[in-house]
Amino acid sequence: MTMAQTEFRTDFVRSSGALKHFPALVLNADYRPLSYYPLSLWPWQEAVKAAWLDRVVIVSEYAETVRSPSTEIRIPSVVVLKEYVTPQRQVAFTRFNLFLRDEFCCQYCGAKGDLTFDHVVPRAAGGVTSWENVVAACSGCNLRKGSKSLRQSGMSLRKPPRRPAASQLHNVGRKFPPNHLHHSWLDYLYWDAELDA
Repeated sequence: MTMAQTEFRTDFVRSSGALKHFPALVLNADYRPLSYYPLSLWPWQEAVKAAWLDRVVIVSEYAETVRSPSTEIRIPSVVVLKEYVTPQRQVAFTRFNLFLRDEFCCQYCGAKGDLTFDHVVPRAAGGVTSWENVVAACSGCNLRKGSKSLRQSGMSLRKPPRRPAASQLHNVGRKFPPNHLHHSWLDYLYWDAELDA
């Protein structure tokens, strides 16, 4: 792994305060977003710095400019990495990734919202915390199932839990576009939505 890959393999979504004004969409060298969910965005300061260090190509800009004593530059809205960053193959087992795998719905009843997670084989019965044994569950279903087995609780899963591939989470993330998409980003984003005829 090169130094550029190491440096750019940082958190691509920074603190919300830094992204509040003029975030830049970050594309890999193949012109695809580094991630869809969360969308790979940098604060404008990071994008300007990367351009100044010749690590990215600016492909689109906001109308607004920033100035230093000797330079004026339009704020980048889309940047492309000059060196390709290989996507990570292993998916971290996190609450967010679990909800993303399960498409933010309860795996017992299909409800959306008010989600927690549930061990299919309860920990009290020797169940482990793993991709293959944990699912997203609404509070009601989680309470109803408690520490019982599926058979004891009379409940069933909508689909069996499996370890997701990174590409699977990437594709699921495309179903959940963020609330704000700058018009300059749209040519580089492909969301899972029906097209108008």
